[in-house]
Amino acid sequence: MTENGAELKPNAWTRMEEAETQAAYDFNEGYLNFLSVVKTEREAVDYMAQLAAEQGFKKLSDIDTIIPGQKIFFTDKGKVCALIVIGEEPLANGVNLVASHIDCPRLDLKGRPLYEADGQALLKTHYYGGIKKYQWLAIPLALHGVVVKPDGQIIRLSVGESADDLVLTISDLLPHLAKDQMEKKLGEAIKGEGLNALVGSRPGEAERDPVKTMIAELLKERYGIEEDDFTSAELELVPAGPARDVGLDRSMVGAYGQDDRVCAYTSLIAALELDKPQRTAIALFVDKEEIGSTGNTGLQSMIIENLIAELLHKSGETSYFAVRKSLMASHCLSADVNSAVDPNYPEVFEKMNNSFMGNGLVVTKYTGARGKSGSSDANPEFLAAIRQLFDGNGVTWQVGELGKVDIGGGGTVAQYIARYGMEVLDCGVAVLGMHSPFEVTSKADVYMAYKGYKAFMQSFGAVPVKEAKPRAKTTRTRAAKPKRS
Repeated sequence: MTENGAELKPNAWTRMEEAETQAAYDFNEGYLNFLSVVKTEREAVDYMAQLAAEQGFKKLSDIDTIIPGQKIFFTDKGKVCALIVIGEEPLANGVNLVASHIDCPRLDLKGRPLYEADGQALLKTHYYGGIKKYQWLAIPLALHGVVVKPDGQIIRLSVGESADDLVLTISDLLPHLAKDQMEKKLGEAIKGEGLNALVGSRPGEAERDPVKTMIAELLKERYGIEEDDFTSAELELVPAGPARDVGLDRSMVGAYGQDDRVCAYTSLIAALELDKPQRTAIALFVDKEEIGSTGNTGLQSMIIENLIAELLHKSGETSYFAVRKSLMASHCLSADVNSAVDPNYPEVFEKMNNSFMGNGLVVTKYTGARGKSGSSDANPEFLAAIRQLFDGNGVTWQVGELGKVDIGGGGTVAQYIARYGMEVLDCGVAVLGMHSPFEVTSKADVYMAYKGYKAFMQSFGAVPVKEAKPRAKTTRTRAAKPKRS
């Protein structure tokens, strides 16, 4: 396959034998189930912690001493999780870290969301992360999250997922009356304050706001939720329904939240299957990447540093210098997605350097926007070592940037990990329709991500550093000047 005269990597499907092709399809059955039941970061952590415990991983808080071969899991605030397999080498030699995020673009309910207008009850929202607002209109939405009562009781909600359950939606303006709307730019046609979800239309007996009052009574009766409880709630509107096979060949996965749960799931399964790795391996799953990795569950906090410090402390090392030394000697794959070339929008892609769906795991040297702003830009020595690792373990991979240079761009958690001095490389799956309510990935790429992350955590060693050979000196001879006649 060529593009603009350049040879592109072959499609991953064509490089797999029949047995591996079947393995890829089988692997994605678990992935489809994961996407269907996990719609929020809290649900992701619950899923991961339960699976880890079932596979023999022990809670970090229950571990007193660190020994090679131990399998440990850690959770924090319901929105951060880590699976740790202790390696043969001392922790001071560093770890192999695969870091992904489990938060996704969505609509969050405001602290006082419920109101009535024109005989309808609605819920006010504030969108989270980068979305195209119009994509969230006129589709079925489910309500997921937690409500924490003043006495500490936690009420968990998942409404709208089963076939016979109710759903919510945000109405769109009919085309007959949308002349002015359709003359606006896409980014201006739908206002954030207009993303209000329809939640009821049947009035109760109250004289004032009878529909809203009826809904408030239903919330209390069915779920034990008072209006004031929304203040201490974390409720998210997400696309309703299960993940689906896409294509007549069932070669693709279509679902909400594949950015970045595709990397989270593949590194989760890889970590569960590790067996006494050379270096300690950590699969880390974090929150808040979509809004800048902020807060105490994002990677701008001290999550990694605190985790390494606790592991070292339990191994008998109490020096803070040992923490810094371990972090600096570590290696990381920033496991986040990239954009797949979309044949419907070829004008925004530079196909020689952008990633294609189905061409394997995407290796991204740098992210950022317009001049690599916000990128960590991986070192070539680390990239060369990763190339060798993937090639040696049958991992089909490709390079990828995010669109043309001046079109846009995006960032990952790599820059927040690189500040510790460790080697970091962005490495993930190509996605069609990124940040939409229905993203699409190739099952071959999902499988290659699993293989790549497992090889990295299981056997990646120190990055060899070789001094560049000095160029041999050449003797330059001047041509003799011509004699004057």
